[in-house]
Amino acid sequence: MMAQTPAWDRVDKDNVVRALEEYDRLGPDRFFATHGFAPTTTYQLVRDGRRYPPKAILGTAYEFATGEKLASGDFEGGKSGAVKVLDRMGFTIEHT
Repeated sequence: MMAQTPAWDRVDKDNVVRALEEYDRLGPDRFFATHGFAPTTTYQLVRDGRRYPPKAILGTAYEFATGEKLASGDFEGGKSGAVKVLDRMGFTIEHT
């Protein structure tokens, strides 16, 4: 059974920026260990010349916004998922 799509409307740009800052502060390995995601392979969120994994960033932003932790399997990461949500918020996404 497919999981229900997370309520992305509960996540705002500030939550995403907070997740980006957390990624910068912890570094990739500790960030993934703490928040339960893996490095990205297809897309990158680009901000201030730095590259980030969109799915992990959005999942962490959701956790900050709602207090609910998402697993990687709880939502799509690609064009129909995290990439689409982040693009709609005005973030720059590049195909790798």
